[in-house]
Amino acid sequence: MIDDRVFRDAMGKFATGITVVTTEHNENIMGMTVNAFMSVSLNPKLIAISIDEKATMYNILQETKSFGVSMLRDDQQDVSMVFAKQKDSNCNIKFTYQNNIPVLEDGLVTLSCRVQQQTKAGDHMIFFAEVTEIQLNDGQPVLYYGGEYRTIQPK
Repeated sequence: MIDDRVFRDAMGKFATGITVVTTEHNENIMGMTVNAFMSVSLNPKLIAISIDEKATMYNILQETKSFGVSMLRDDQQDVSMVFAKQKDSNCNIKFTYQNNIPVLEDGLVTLSCRVQQQTKAGDHMIFFAEVTEIQLNDGQPVLYYGGEYRTIQPK
């Protein structure tokens, strides 16, 4: 049997970008940091996110059936930490709307998405969603590797 810590450490060796997933529920914008994000299909344009069953967003996304994905820039590590509940929210986080879905105003890329399918997988729910709008902005991504935030260094 594989130890939980060994599994987490092994998965941490896969460098990922950082996203903040947002939705509006009962007139409140809610968000969480998610690095379990991937592109699934070009036609139709589908992405997937994986949400832990202990997370507040687990049930809320099943209700709202829509969410935004904001890919974070290299200067947005603090934003990631706020939505991961690793840091108190003392920074001014601004939102905008794409197709009536909240996204971070200054993300590297923002997507508005509508859930097409959801699948229970262990202690997570995988949400497959169609991308309904995309906004691209300039900048470099913040990455997560080995339990630490990283940035891309030019050659």
